[in-house]
Amino acid sequence: MKSKPMTTKAPAERVLKDIRRATRRHFSAEGKIRIVLDGLRGEDSIAELCRRQGIAQSLYYVWSKEFLEAGKRRLVHHAAILEMNVESYRRKSATVFAALFRDALVKHVPWHRDLGHLECDVGAAHIALSTLSATDNLARA
Repeated sequence: MKSKPMTTKAPAERVLKDIRRATRRHFSAEGKIRIVLDGLRGEDSIAELCRRQGIAQSLYYVWSKEFLEAGKRRLVHHAAILEMNVESYRRKSATVFAALFRDALVKHVPWHRDLGHLECDVGAAHIALSTLSATDNLARA
C-alpha cells in the first residue's frame, strides 16, 4: 500500500497557524499597564481579572514582572542622575564659596604679594591664595 505524501497536511497546518497568528490579540503598552495596575490594586483576584480580560494568568505575571523591573531600572537611573547633579552642585557651591571668601579676604586683610599668589598670616594660620577673583573662578566653573 502506498502512503500519501505528507505535503498535503503541511500547507493546511501552515494555514491554520497563520490564521491563529492573524487573529491573536495584541495589547498596547498602555493596555498592559492598565491591566497590571488593576491587578496591583487588588480589588479583584488575578484569576478573575485575567478571565475578564481574556488573558492567561501566566501572561499577566510576565507583564507584571516586566512592569516592576522597568520601574526599578527607571528609579535606579533617576537616582544616579540625581546623585551626579547633587555632587556637581556641591562642587560648584564649594568653588563659589571659596572664591567669595578669597575676595573678602583680599579686601579686608593686609596681604603680601609674592610670585603670583597672595599670602597672609592670620593668627596661627598661614593662608596662601591665588590672585584670581571670585568672578574669574565663576567663569571657569
